[in-house]
Amino acid sequence: MVLAKTDRDFFLFSARKSDGPPHVGKVTWEAALSRAKNAQWRADHVNQVTALMKLFNSPLAVSATSEDTDRKCDQFIPSPSGFGQRWTWTVRDPSEGLAGVFWRNFYGPPFLEMFGDRLNAIPEAQRRTVADGIVLVEPYALPTDAMTPAADAAEQQLREVLGPECFYDQVARTMPRRVPDLPHPGALSS
Repeated sequence: MVLAKTDRDFFLFSARKSDGPPHVGKVTWEAALSRAKNAQWRADHVNQVTALMKLFNSPLAVSATSEDTDRKCDQFIPSPSGFGQRWTWTVRDPSEGLAGVFWRNFYGPPFLEMFGDRLNAIPEAQRRTVADGIVLVEPYALPTDAMTPAADAAEQQLREVLGPECFYDQVARTMPRRVPDLPHPGALSS
C-alpha cells in the first residue's frame, strides 16, 4: 500500500484463512468522517457499497465510525489463566449473526430472508431498497450521530423490530440465537 499525507480513503482487503471462520474475508473502506457531512458523498457511498456487495456477492455490509464498530464487534473477556483479559470478537462473521445495528446496514438476500416481513415494520424513513436483493437500514442520518442517547434508542428499537435474537447481546454477552442461512464460501465464487 502506498499512501500520501493527503490520502483520505483507504481500502484494506483481508482474505479468509483456510482454517478460519467461513465468512471472515472482508473489504474495509476507511474514509474521513467529515466526508459524510456532504449529501452527495452519502448518496455516492450507497451506490459504491451496493456495487461492492454485488461484485463480491456479499450478504452484509455495514458503515460506522471505528469507535462504534469497536464497541459492538470487539470485547475483552477474562484470560483463561485468571490474570488479565484477552481480546475476542462478539461475532466473527455473518454466519454467526449480527454484532449490532450501525449507521448504515446493507442487508443482502440471506438477511432479507432471515428478517422476512419484519423489515416492512421499519419506518420508510429508516429503510429503503437500494438494489435488487439489498435493503439499507439507516437508524440515523449521519455516522457522527452514533453513540448518542438518541442513536442508541433508535438502534435498540430496530433490534426489537428485526428480532433481538438476531443480534449479539452486549449485556448478557451471548451469541445471536437466530442466524442467516449463508451459502458455503466455495459456492460463492461460482
